[in-house]
Amino acid sequence: MDRDTSSRRPAAPPKPAPAAAPTTPASTTPAPTTPASTSAASSTPASPVPASAAAASTPGAPPGAIGYVDLLRGIVEDSGAGFAVLDTDLRYLYVNPHMARMTGLPAAAYIGHRLHEVLPHIQRSEQVLRDVLRDGRPRETVVTGRTWVDSPYQVREWRCVYHRLVDSSGKVVGVAGVGLEISEPQQYVYELERAHRRLALLDSAASRIGTGTDVAGTCRELAEFVVPELADASGVELMPPDTASARRTPSRLAAYATRPGLVTGLAALDARGELVGWPRGTGTRRNLAAGRVWRRDAITEAQWRSLIPRWPPARACLAAGVHSVLLAPLVSDGRVLGILLLARAGESAPFSAEDATVARELAARAARALDRAVRFEREHTMALELQRALLAEPGQLQRHAGVETTARYRPADDGSLIDGDWYDVLTLPDGRTMLVIGDVMGHGVDAAVAMSHYRSTLRALALAGLSPRRILQHADRMVADSGFERVATCFLALGDSAVATLTYASAGHLPPVWLAPGGSMHLVPVPVGPPLGSGLGRYEQRVTPERGGVLLLYTDGLVERRGEDIDRGLARLTGLSLCPTDPLDKIVDTVLARLATGSEDDIALLAARAVGS
Repeated sequence: MDRDTSSRRPAAPPKPAPAAAPTTPASTTPAPTTPASTSAASSTPASPVPASAAAASTPGAPPGAIGYVDLLRGIVEDSGAGFAVLDTDLRYLYVNPHMARMTGLPAAAYIGHRLHEVLPHIQRSEQVLRDVLRDGRPRETVVTGRTWVDSPYQVREWRCVYHRLVDSSGKVVGVAGVGLEISEPQQYVYELERAHRRLALLDSAASRIGTGTDVAGTCRELAEFVVPELADASGVELMPPDTASARRTPSRLAAYATRPGLVTGLAALDARGELVGWPRGTGTRRNLAAGRVWRRDAITEAQWRSLIPRWPPARACLAAGVHSVLLAPLVSDGRVLGILLLARAGESAPFSAEDATVARELAARAARALDRAVRFEREHTMALELQRALLAEPGQLQRHAGVETTARYRPADDGSLIDGDWYDVLTLPDGRTMLVIGDVMGHGVDAAVAMSHYRSTLRALALAGLSPRRILQHADRMVADSGFERVATCFLALGDSAVATLTYASAGHLPPVWLAPGGSMHLVPVPVGPPLGSGLGRYEQRVTPERGGVLLLYTDGLVERRGEDIDRGLARLTGLSLCPTDPLDKIVDTVLARLATGSEDDIALLAARAVGS
């Protein structure tokens, strides 16, 4: 977590009892030194000197004039900077009044003590002072921490300079330090830096949240994004689908993230998939239902019990030292999609009003990405269900008037897009069997609906007794005249067991593969016409004898790969070693196992073989 320099005033720690000043002046006050034996910044005496003695010690001073030592003492004791003298063991010999006021301890409490004994919340490297004592070179350093005085700054800072002190004989007697507080300008710098970090955080949210199209991935990206920059632990809760209000409906934890040190302590909170259910009638639920941020700091055990009905998670929060919680609703188009939960623990600062503003803006941006994912996932599910419902006898071995067939449909590996791939097997009234494979341009529900339209049109034309080329020609004209904007590739194979022939026609589709009885595989050359829906509809057909073997029809997802020539994919297909007498289910599963991995497109595969009646 970055350093919190908010304007919240921390409570000052209890003051220690003032230490008794030593009774022997010689042990607490260094002997006065001359300017020649000390640097200008460290020649201040540690105890008052009578004016007459000071005047006498200054050569040429007129009677009653202010002495040199008195002048320096006045400057040091009236200074707006802290001034201290320490001995060679780094024990205090003297502090000026400003340092006493600045730290909240009387000067006598310092004498004879080290820094950590009187100001335990101040961090200063003693090695810097020992280096000054060793080589006499002045050193500058920044001292940070808290004193016994209440301050508007969470962390106070001083820029200090240390000089070595030597007496007239050249003996090292201690070190003098001058410190000027820089908390206010540093506070301004920290606030600017924090504002820049917050802006950068919000800017980067667009590129790091919602990179995919699945809901679970988007929730996980959001939970991980805010840790540790904005919270020590985070969770994303989702409302059930089609829920407009968070007032009555419990949510489910969809994602969870925590910084490494809290993993064990907050393990009980990682209950992904379980109902959360913020208590009804509470301010928490009302704020979430209204789309407002809810924030609570310094949470007590009783408050944890009321916030989290199930005691084990509340106990886990207490054990992990979670003291602050912030809930930001994920709202898109007026609908509460879920909740972003942020928690801080241990030494982390409580959530501030600025944190709440950042969380609200971040939740608004994340909600838009989450809404897109929810809509896409819903459409994806609908398209997949529609497509599978329309496919002819998916995944089952069927017999049609002397022809056995089996088929497979496999979505793309990432599951993000559903194409308009389809296959169909139709037994005609005259005993012939028509095999169809096709691919509609585009993705999603629209492509699935277009696939249904093409499938119905081809079935109607085939039942009218038309030849394959005539079926394609009429289908092309009908689709073009209807203004339907999605074109499709299509391949027809008409089997006639009475004369043992196969008739082929193609509308821009890849050629089928023939698995011969001897085990060889080759592409069936068929004249290719334009895709359906172009309105250019001139198609040819080819008739071949049926000599036994297996016919494989497929869509381009089986053989096409990004950045690769299609001929290489076709060569992989025809290079497979398959047994033509194996069951058709085994043949198609083998083809998919060897060629479908890594496909970025859907795959439809249809296999057919002539059998005796």
